[in-house]
Amino acid sequence: MNHRDVSVVSFFNCSFVYFLVNVYSDSSQLALKYLRNTEVNISNVLIMTDDFNIRDSMWDSNFPFYSTHRDLLTNIVDSMNLELSKPTNQVPTRYSDNQ
Repeated sequence: MNHRDVSVVSFFNCSFVYFLVNVYSDSSQLALKYLRNTEVNISNVLIMTDDFNIRDSMWDSNFPFYSTHRDLLTNIVDSMNLELSKPTNQVPTRYSDNQ
């Protein structure tokens, strides 16, 4: 993969290669569109972490709307044989610098 907002880390374990993928997708969803349009043929992805910038009711019960970008993300996740993981303890992901 060759995109400024997609990082892939590979490591070996018992002669197998595994991958960790980190994605930052801006408000135009450029990284997701790249993943959709690129022949992504990575097996053994253990986890894909993110800031996809997609607000959707599927993972945020306080947000009552559906985003069409959700379908794009779930299709990509399915193609990598991953599943969506929801936090069991909802906590803020950002904290104020000014206490």
